[in-house]
Amino acid sequence: MNRFVETLVIGAGPAGLTTAYSLAKQKRDVIVLEQDPVYVGGISRTVNYKGFLFDIGGHRFFSKSKEIVDLWNEILPHDFIERPRLSRIYYRGKFYAYPLKAFEALRNLGLWQSAACLASFGLARAFPVRGPKTFHQWVRNQFGERLFSIFFKTYTEKVWGMSCDEISADWAAQRIKGLDLWSAITDALRRSLGVENGKENPVAKSLIESFRYPRRGPGMMWEAAARKIREFGGRIAMGRRVEALAWDAEKKLWTVTALSADGARETYIARHVVSSAAIRELMGALTPTPISLLHARNLNYRDFLTVVLIGKSETPLPDNWVYIHDPSVQVGRVQNFRSWSPEMIPDATSTCLGLEYFCFEGDGLWQSSDGVLVELAKREIGRIGLMRPEDVTDACVVRQAKAYPVYDESYSDNVRLIRLDLASSFPTLHLIGRNGMHKYNNQDHAMMTGLLTALNIAAGHAAYDVWRVNEDADYTEAGLSGAEEALASERLVPRKAA
Repeated sequence: MNRFVETLVIGAGPAGLTTAYSLAKQKRDVIVLEQDPVYVGGISRTVNYKGFLFDIGGHRFFSKSKEIVDLWNEILPHDFIERPRLSRIYYRGKFYAYPLKAFEALRNLGLWQSAACLASFGLARAFPVRGPKTFHQWVRNQFGERLFSIFFKTYTEKVWGMSCDEISADWAAQRIKGLDLWSAITDALRRSLGVENGKENPVAKSLIESFRYPRRGPGMMWEAAARKIREFGGRIAMGRRVEALAWDAEKKLWTVTALSADGARETYIARHVVSSAAIRELMGALTPTPISLLHARNLNYRDFLTVVLIGKSETPLPDNWVYIHDPSVQVGRVQNFRSWSPEMIPDATSTCLGLEYFCFEGDGLWQSSDGVLVELAKREIGRIGLMRPEDVTDACVVRQAKAYPVYDESYSDNVRLIRLDLASSFPTLHLIGRNGMHKYNNQDHAMMTGLLTALNIAAGHAAYDVWRVNEDADYTEAGLSGAEEALASERLVPRKAA
């Protein structure tokens, strides 16, 4: 039996649920198909293990977009807490506050090393790499070669599993924009001297000192969103894996086939399909076959797994998370879930740490048994000094496929050609979110792509260019008003009047 729906959304992550929430609130017909049989929220879900709650990656609720903040407050009005941002870098046996504190960094690095870092920065400024194309070149221009090797190279190569010379400069420009050595030094001196940051001197997003957080993890937000979508009349079907999407150009309708958790096939007819699924998988399911399918197959993803260690630790740890830059261990980052919110832990004394290991789906780390991974994590947490292995009383492992779209040297051209192909061949297919757009969006950026897509569907035309989100700073930080100004300035909105 075919079920008709105006808009079918693939994926119940932040982007997909924001789209569905916005449409359902307007009493428009929408259904969300989510592959996970239990959790909504995608990578922003909160996992429950024996009453211990933990994030997949850690998600701060911070945005300069008023519309996104208002949406958070609307969906979850009474459950936010304000949390101090406390994080450090672990490098060669020493801890550095992050963002840096000038005098601490000077003491840890030593006078000679600190002077060498400043000299290296001066050299980079005097002789910059023109038109930097790689992550290495971009960071070298902003911080100097020596600081790149100390604070960027090891951690970045752990995350991506590739050389910094193979990673596109686009990723650095997007993730570290607004921050260079002088702003970092100024901020570090301010912190060391206890000087408040004035409103007239806004800091880069990388340097914010506090953030809001749902008291029981980000999954609270997405569970509430799912509940309200259903209350508005929208539908969410869990445990559904989309197998095929067939486009009828004459009727301008989609036929979507999904496989349910019990093996039954379901068919939906839709006017619009909104997809937050990874582009590579989406393109392989489309009929007629896109001419840019080979470009989609060249898109790559980075996966990771979290080893959660639970116990009664005597080691004080106020941090939300610690970045592990030390090359002597494989772990890339350690989350301390109690510091995200005390309500993440079911008692007043237990410690719950999440050790994040970056890998590729199917490699040796990914395929290791849970027991092997737990033993590795216990050894490494002991070596770093954040918890004694003998204090660990329980553990679990969570694997997350396609956590990060890879920004390699060819990704930009591949995505550009895919966009051109899809726009001309499938006019009512809308790509949103991190994997749906192969764009390293934060949670608020993903939500904005969903919100703008819902507005485009409701308006009946592409009033907003969703691809500008997290690309143009004014657009991203000013929200919809910024979007309107940015697009109008380029004569892109409203498109029907162009």
